[in-house]
This record gives sequence, structure tokens and C-alpha cells, in this order.
Amino acid sequence: MPKQIVDVLVPVALDQAYSYRVPAGLELAPGDLVRVPLGPRKATGAVWGHGVARPGLDNRLKDVAEKLEIPALKPELRNFIDWVADYTLSSRGMVLRMALRMGEQLGPERPRVAVRLAGPIPVRMTPARKKVLALLTDGLLRAKRDVVEEAGVSPGVIDGLVDEGTLETAALAPEPVARPPGPDFAVPDLSPAQAEAAAALRARIAAGGYAVTLIDGVTGSGKTAVYFEAIAEMIRRSRQTLVLMPEIALTAQFLDRFTERFGVRPAEWHSGLSPRVRARTWAAAANGEVQVVAGARSALFLPYADLGLIIVDEEHDPAYKQEDGVRYHARDMAVVRAHIAKIPIVLASATPSVETEVNARRGRYARLSLPERFGGQRQPAIEAIDLRREALPRGRYIAPPLAEAVKVTLERGDQALLFLNRRGYAPLTLCRACGFRLQCPHCDAWLVDHRFRRRLVCHHCGFSMPPPAACPKCEAKDSFVACGPGVERLEEEVAALFPGKRILVLSSDLVATVERLREELADIEQGKVDLVIGTQLVAKGHHFPKLNLVGIVDADLGLGSGDPRAAEKSFQLLHQVVGRAGREAGRAGRGRGLIQTHQPDHPVMRALIAADREAFYAAEIAARERSVYPPFGRLASLVVSGPDRPGAEGFARRLAAAAPKSDDVRVLGPAEAPIAVIRGRHRFRLLAKSPRSFDLSDYLRGWLARAPKQKGGVRLEVDIDPQSFL
Repeated sequence: MPKQIVDVLVPVALDQAYSYRVPAGLELAPGDLVRVPLGPRKATGAVWGHGVARPGLDNRLKDVAEKLEIPALKPELRNFIDWVADYTLSSRGMVLRMALRMGEQLGPERPRVAVRLAGPIPVRMTPARKKVLALLTDGLLRAKRDVVEEAGVSPGVIDGLVDEGTLETAALAPEPVARPPGPDFAVPDLSPAQAEAAAALRARIAAGGYAVTLIDGVTGSGKTAVYFEAIAEMIRRSRQTLVLMPEIALTAQFLDRFTERFGVRPAEWHSGLSPRVRARTWAAAANGEVQVVAGARSALFLPYADLGLIIVDEEHDPAYKQEDGVRYHARDMAVVRAHIAKIPIVLASATPSVETEVNARRGRYARLSLPERFGGQRQPAIEAIDLRREALPRGRYIAPPLAEAVKVTLERGDQALLFLNRRGYAPLTLCRACGFRLQCPHCDAWLVDHRFRRRLVCHHCGFSMPPPAACPKCEAKDSFVACGPGVERLEEEVAALFPGKRILVLSSDLVATVERLREELADIEQGKVDLVIGTQLVAKGHHFPKLNLVGIVDADLGLGSGDPRAAEKSFQLLHQVVGRAGREAGRAGRGRGLIQTHQPDHPVMRALIAADREAFYAAEIAARERSVYPPFGRLASLVVSGPDRPGAEGFARRLAAAAPKSDDVRVLGPAEAPIAVIRGRHRFRLLAKSPRSFDLSDYLRGWLARAPKQKGGVRLEVDIDPQSFL
């Protein structure tokens, strides 16, 4: 009898599955996880289908080595992997790789050791031993690590008591990744608008099937409390919920609020987890041991046992876009996974993306509105400081009206936030003697002065160097001057303006660990900081009770790029930052936002100052529709890079010439990328543009099949629905 053949997809950069023979006595079905020989090594893969017998060739096939005792990948996840690979033009193996982070290479987990009192009092008694025995007088098992921490002794003290027979050891079961949440642990007192929205979500869950709901609420309106009620309903139904968040920084307050509502923390999934914890979380999601997972975009690819609901918090956030490897947008792919799994999905934002707003206006998504802040607090009053008329003091970046507003706020005992979306001390360092600018040797970019670290750093490739003592060009000594402000320079100015005040700078490059970031956010929340200076890290959903003033130091920073989404991104970012002010009910006065700008008449600034969100969306949607930009059209970016400029440019021109002729597709370029060199590679960009109804992925697949062969170190990167245009 011929052996069964199966097609196995392995997590490498290949699009096709490999055929393997199934050894006698082994039963395999699509989705089963197996170990198979792959060249000189063995790899973990997934059975993707039954193979076709080919007489004369099957004897050359290798056998499946073993079937792993791990839950099989469900059909909905396999279909999702195929869909993502097909849409993004990525290899299926690399998409599968994101779903197979189960850590099987880590080996068996070390057992947890517990101790308890079991024998006579030791002959030799020390103060440390007395502490241990006093703690264990109840005779109960306690984890050895906990005894060490609670008694304040070294592990050697415990080991000595075990050797003498006073204590005995036992193995403890591993701590669960997350304990079962209680849907009725602390039922909240919702506002009428929240209660109505929560009831609508519960009804949508009860109806079953795929549906997209947008929770559209102003900052501070209690969107989280509303979707918590949807999670509670899913817990009652014993199904799993995935909550996607754009940044690890957001998880701290979310975890605290989740614990207050459900009594326990959810499982976490993000890059800050240790390999062991990631492996245990993967297994717990696959086995159905956890009911709620809160995580970054990669949590979307976990093999859930029974996924019933997806929530995408801050759905507008650009961080949901994966910019390397498999390039995908987690919000859009979450909608796709919900559609394939036939489950509801909830999007939440105070400033929805234009794509989501259009879908809601056209009835594709249901909209639940929360137009007022929870507790009756009003939205902050926003004013512009026109820098064309209000001259900045020499060497300063905070205008007098903003400085005075900060002074009054601090005197009142409230907190103030100064926002500048620029890391480091200064974006440019030049020689006063000859004008030479310090530039990255590997990129077409200036080196950014990071004075806290005493380094000049490239934000594109990571190159860094100490500040030179003399100019490399004219050899003048001590001639370098920092031009422009970053958050570190702002901290220097603020310390001079408000001596004695507790200042905290929040910037991604200054955060050593996730835990340290959480501690700093907790310090702000508890009022241990007077004045916060931050980049976009502070714009993402934080709740700071004492914060009553937000000052935008340079509101024009994001408007000057060639990004077609520049206005949308600036509006969302500034709206979210200002929305941190005045969120706590009962605080004196109304929150206030001051925006320093040279363009007070720009549509973004007018909409912010007038608090007229609808006017901004109406204008932006009309402009997108006229120009056939997303969501009314489709875009794909093709970036050619190479070690030398002529080679990269020549390939880009040949690539453009190979584009299939189509009345529906317009190919723009090639043109030198705005950042022409990164990591020593010269870059040229092409852009393909088509109507929304056109299958641009299929067109690109045909184009790439006709493209010239990449050689001489030339690389081509394709990005469907690009978010970055640098």
C-alpha cells in the first residue's frame, strides 16, 4: 500500500509547501504541526493539505519525522495566513512564521520548587533561620522564591534547612499564564451613553457572525469601559477575546483597569516578554487556557482555540503598520481575520482613520458614539499661539504665553505637558566657522544630538559617535552648535524657566525597559511629576488625573512632508495629545491646550482650534476622493535599493519599463526616495496607484513575474497600502 503524502508548509521565506511521506502508523490531517527534515536540519512546519501521489517520484520524498503534541492550526487561521500572504505578496512561509512562535527549542520548563515545615527544629538557630520558620509555621507549601523574598534571606538558608530535614521540598504546578477573569467581578456604573453602547455591543455578540463596530468617542469618554462589557459577555460565553494595542506603553494602565474590572490580569503578548513566557502564552492561547489576550500587532497571528471577539484599541495609530518583513496593517488584517472566522470586531478611537470613517459613513461599519467625557468634564479649550506675531525669545522655543500658562498651572498644583515629537537634543549640529553639517556616513540624514547620552545618533541606521572636538572640514575647535529643539533641549529650557519643579522626559530612546516606562507613567498618574515633556509616546491613550494643560511646542512639524496622510496624522496626533488635558472630573477649571504654530490658518489647525472634527474629516475625505487616494483608491510602494546609485537607478528604470499596461493602473517614478541613502544603500521609489475596485495585488504579482532579475546586491521591497513615504 503506498504511503500517504502530505504537503507541509515550513516557516521560511518560501511560498510553496513541500511534500513528505507519512510513516506507517502516523495519522496526519491539515493543520497538524510536525517536525520534518529540511536540508541538513529539522524544522517545525504545519500540514497544509494532502499531497498527490506521483509514481516514481514518491520514493525520493523524505518522511515526516514526528507529529507534535500541540493543537492543530484551525482552518480559519490557515485561511488567514493564505489571505495575508496573497494580499501582501509575502511568502506563506514567512506569514506562518509569525503564527509558530511556540518556543519548542527552549526545552522542558524548570519545575517550581516549594517548601514547607516537616521536621524538627534545627540544632543551630540563626536570625535568618528564625525568620523562615516563623513564616512557615502554618505548615503550608510556599514557593521557595516567595519564601526568600518574604523572609528576606538568601536561598542558601532554605537549602540548609532542607539538608537538615527541617523543611521538605515539593514540585509545584507552573503558574498559569493568566487566571480566569470574572465577568461580574466589579460591574461598573456606566453613563447613559456608555450603557447604550455596551448594550448594542452585547446584542451584536448575541446575533453572532461577522460585524464591524466603531466606538467613536471623544478623549476621556470611557471607550474602554464600553468594550470591557463586550469582553465580559464573551467570558460568559467561554470564548476568547483578543485586544490589540499599538504600543507596549499603553498596556500598563490597560492592565490595571482590566484588573479592576475583572479581578485578574489578562495574558500579555508583545516583544518585551521573555522567550519562556512567550512560549507559555502561545500554548495557553492554543489550548484555550486563557480567555483574554492583550497584545501588540503580532498577537493577531496566535492560534486561538476559540476566538470569539477582536478589539482594536486606538485603531487609527500608525504603529499598527508592520514596516519590515511581512508588511501588513494590523487593523486591516484584524478585520480580515474576523471576517474569515465569522466573529465580531470592535474598533475604538477618538480620531478614527479616514478609511474607518468612510466605512462608517457608508454603513459598512456600525458606529457607536460617545460625544461627551465620562463624569461631565468638558473637552479642553484649544488656542493657537501665532509664532509669526509672537516672537520667540532668542535661543528659546517656548513662547511667553505658553510659559505663563505653564507657570499658572503649576502654581495651582496641576500638571502640565509640553509636547514635541522630536527625540534627542537637536536635529542638526553644524560648524559655526565653515557651515559643515555632521551627517551619518551610511545615510542621507543628519546626526541627531543626544546630549543625555553624549552621542550623535542616526535615527535611520543606529550609527552613533561621540561629538568631535574639532570640525572634520576646517579643523576649528569647539565650533559646533546645535540647531533646533528636541525634547532634551526643551528639558534644559524648562528647568531654567521653572527651577525646583519635578520634570520628566518621556521619549522612546530614553526608556530602558518596559517596566521602567510603566513606573514613569505611574509616577505621572500619582502626581509625583510636575511637568512632563514628551514625544508621541504620551499621546497614546494615557489617563493622567492631574494634567490640566498641554502645550504643543511645534505643531507644524508633521505637515511639511510629502506624505499624502500628513494632514490626517497631524490632526490625530495633536488631537490625542491635547485630549490628555482636563480628564479628571472635579478638578479646578477646564483643561486647556495651547498650540504654537506658524500656520494657524491651516485646515488642521482651524479644525483643532474650533473643535470641529467633522469639518476636518469632510475636507480630508473630499480631497482623497478627488485625488483617488485611499480609501477611494489603492496604493503600492516599490522601493529599489542597491550598494551604488547607478545600479539601483538602472534597475528601477527597467522595473518601471516592465510594468504591464493597464488603463486602471498609474505607475509613478522611479524617483529618488526622500531619504536617498539608508545603511549605505541608495534608494529609488515607484508608486502604483489604482481604483479601489481593482485587484492591485494581482497586478503586482504579474508585474514582478516580468521584472528584471535582481543582481549585484540590488533589492526590491513591495509594500501594499504603504503608510511611510520616506
